[in-house]
Amino acid sequence: MSDLKETLEERKERAIIVGVDLGNSDDFEESMEELEALAEACNMEVVCAVTQKMPAIHHSLYIGTGKVAEVREYVQNLWADVVIFGDTLTPSQLRNLQQELDTAVMDRTNLILEIFSKRARTREARLQVEVANLQYILPRLVGMHEALSRQGGGSGLANKGAGEKKLELDRRKIEHRLAQLRRELEEVSKDRQTQRKQRANSGIPRVALVGYTNAGKSTMMNQMLSTYGGPEEKQVMEKDMLFATLETTVRNIKIDRNRQLLLSDTVGFINHLPHGLVKAFRSTLEEACEADLILNIIDASDLHHKQHIKVTEDTLKDLNVGDAPMIYVYNKADKCMEEPLPVIRGDDKIYLSAKSGEGLPELIEMIFQKLHSGHLDAEFLVPYADGRAVSDILQKCTVYETSYEESGTLLKVRCDLAVYQKYKEYLL
Repeated sequence: MSDLKETLEERKERAIIVGVDLGNSDDFEESMEELEALAEACNMEVVCAVTQKMPAIHHSLYIGTGKVAEVREYVQNLWADVVIFGDTLTPSQLRNLQQELDTAVMDRTNLILEIFSKRARTREARLQVEVANLQYILPRLVGMHEALSRQGGGSGLANKGAGEKKLELDRRKIEHRLAQLRRELEEVSKDRQTQRKQRANSGIPRVALVGYTNAGKSTMMNQMLSTYGGPEEKQVMEKDMLFATLETTVRNIKIDRNRQLLLSDTVGFINHLPHGLVKAFRSTLEEACEADLILNIIDASDLHHKQHIKVTEDTLKDLNVGDAPMIYVYNKADKCMEEPLPVIRGDDKIYLSAKSGEGLPELIEMIFQKLHSGHLDAEFLVPYADGRAVSDILQKCTVYETSYEESGTLLKVRCDLAVYQKYKEYLL
């Protein structure tokens, strides 16, 4: 009996994926491959992929009636548990397809939300995912208004049907819960803002890892930690699947005695990332908004990496990310390039392998060159009485040389204009 129980627990849900090719995009095949990868990331087994070429989406069923009958046969013959559609379905399409197929139906947005629900670990991530889920559900309740009200047989405000009453009750519960969640997120956001302010005041440069999901951001974070002596318990989870990382993690990377940076690993982006999720995770993604430098991690071995760069840049634009400089880091280049790594092109492109560490020292040099562009070389002679100034300069500047003179501490540094102006009285 225990063997049977284990078998049932291990069994993955069997999924059929469905997509419509409208002929107006070159990335239809990629979107279907991505849909399959999303299903696998949700611990499902894709048993069949069904596609249809159409000039326009079917208003009430998304796919044509003949194709619906075909999918229904696949569901029965392949013992499928769920049918996943490649676009966001309208409330009526969702309801009609569930009735026609007599099985669970999901759309792409719903699938991504499901993955996020399973992966959320921190309190903030769980709150954000719940907000996005409820925002997804709410209009679908509204869309079912007519069908629910018919259940009670009544019409008009004076004679509400049972279905309509249930709908209004559900709506009220969801709206109340959303208000409660937003209050809780505001509190968490205040804590995060305080932490960000402390990091900004530290003077340590802030560098954000962004990019398409599964491009290797967490691998890059862990490689930096292991190369530059970070403790193993500070490493983040890395896995070859979509959305392995949901929470933003910030780590202090100490390169050498005079150089360190605060590196943040953010949630990966994806084409057509549900707007509710971008909105819900805005406070988490603000790490990227306030960074001094952005590393756009790109899977160079992916045939669609140019499209992934565009998705990342468009998402950053939606987040109102400012004018922080960017380095394009083409990761996994060992899989697609014959020339030895790293390959550096200009001052903002590098081809490397985060997994092996090939190109990491060169990337570090590029990072500090970018961070220090517009910085000044200076010599400060700080009186011994002003120990705080020495500490501040050591922390905020790249220090070339330190010597102890009769009248004070002599510091030869590269600093930004703010430090230069703040301690100009000590300039030589």
